[in-house]
Amino acid sequence: MKKGLLAAALFAVAFGCKNGKKEKEFDTKSYEQVKESLAEKEKNSPAKFLFVESRDRKNLIGQTVVKGTLTNRATVCWYKDVEIHLSFYSKTGVKLDEGLETVYENIAPGKTVRFKTKYFAPKGTDSVAVQVTKAKGDISIPK
Repeated sequence: MKKGLLAAALFAVAFGCKNGKKEKEFDTKSYEQVKESLAEKEKNSPAKFLFVESRDRKNLIGQTVVKGTLTNRATVCWYKDVEIHLSFYSKTGVKLDEGLETVYENIAPGKTVRFKTKYFAPKGTDSVAVQVTKAKGDISIPK
């Protein structure tokens, strides 16, 4: 019985450690194709990859000051000239006015930039909603 277990253990060690499969080589061509398709996807849909956070307040002369950040969540695409849409709402949720603002910055993948804008918002404005509408995407590093 002991000889049988010993033989089985030696057999398992001898053939279990042997790797019969060859290691697959890294396919550079396939990797570049996936990278290009990801870059095109990021370039063509900036609103999915640019995240905006903002807060607003009134200044001394009655303007609504909107401060915020734009974060690029893309992996390979740079964005620039980001257009943001501002919507001004009353306490009851009625849209009072809207505006467009462009942030003229180059935003690298994974980076965040700050923006600030001032508006004379309509009377009764309680809150401001901000969203990205469009941006220019570029795969290479901007100069």
